[in-house]
Amino acid sequence: MELPAEVVTGTALMEVVRISALPTEEGAPYPGRPVAHWSGDEVTEALALIGTLPGSEQHRCGFAPGWSVRAYDDSLGPVLMEAAFCFGCHEVRMHGPAVPPALAEQFFDADAPQAAALLARFRGAGARHGL
Repeated sequence: MELPAEVVTGTALMEVVRISALPTEEGAPYPGRPVAHWSGDEVTEALALIGTLPGSEQHRCGFAPGWSVRAYDDSLGPVLMEAAFCFGCHEVRMHGPAVPPALAEQFFDADAPQAAALLARFRGAGARHGL
């Protein structure tokens, strides 16, 4: 999977969100409960893992993402990128000022070991909050 270069080089903090619904308008944050904040090595490892997700063909499930990550730079100002992952249809949708249109919608192999490791990280973060 290809991540925006600005996100890879400029992310200082990632927020993990357990998504509860789809946004009501395009470009709006995915509603849900933040369950973790990753910084330092956790950001580096998460971005590396996401960046190694192998591509896949589109599967149809209606896009029901369960998890998203929001990337912030050192200023912790507006989000650089939010990426919502649907492990059912193997799709990730990204939006934010650092995301070029060509990268906004991608497909990943949800059965790959990297996807299983990413999902385990999300679930581990959620488990700390009883999710």
